[in-house]
Amino acid sequence: MGFFSMQKAEPRMDLPALPEEEKQMSDAPKQPRAGNTVIAQGITFNGTLRGEGVVQVEGMVEGEFDLTGAVIVAETGLIRGPIKADVVRVAGRVEGSVHAREHMRLESSGSVDGDVTTASLVVEDGGTLNGRCTTVKITTVDPELEDVRKVDDLRFGPEFEMDEDK
Repeated sequence: MGFFSMQKAEPRMDLPALPEEEKQMSDAPKQPRAGNTVIAQGITFNGTLRGEGVVQVEGMVEGEFDLTGAVIVAETGLIRGPIKADVVRVAGRVEGSVHAREHMRLESSGSVDGDVTTASLVVEDGGTLNGRCTTVKITTVDPELEDVRKVDDLRFGPEFEMDEDK
């Protein structure tokens, strides 16, 4: 068949119109979703990362993190700059300060050269922290943790008896 043949084209099929409810839903603005981002090994990123979600760094970042969510530094990852996030997990290297609002975990292969501010810190054997560490209280309590006993209620020592009634 030639390019300019005289054959008739297939008739165009029009799609049925959306019902009014679906039309209104499709016109509504989409809710932003927290996403996951991977900065792969061999990639270098320069700049500031702001937003919501989880960012995993396997390559190199020279810049600042300001996230609602988590920053994960893989064994091959390197961050040069300050990090501010809810949760920070370091298996690679960080050269800069870290502010983890909820929790920070420094794994055995990880190193941080900078000051750390967090509510909870775990450093595995082999992990290196070269800087000062400041612990702060979490300002908002997860509703699931409200029923956990307060520290004042804990008792230790030879006279300690387990209270089975509580």
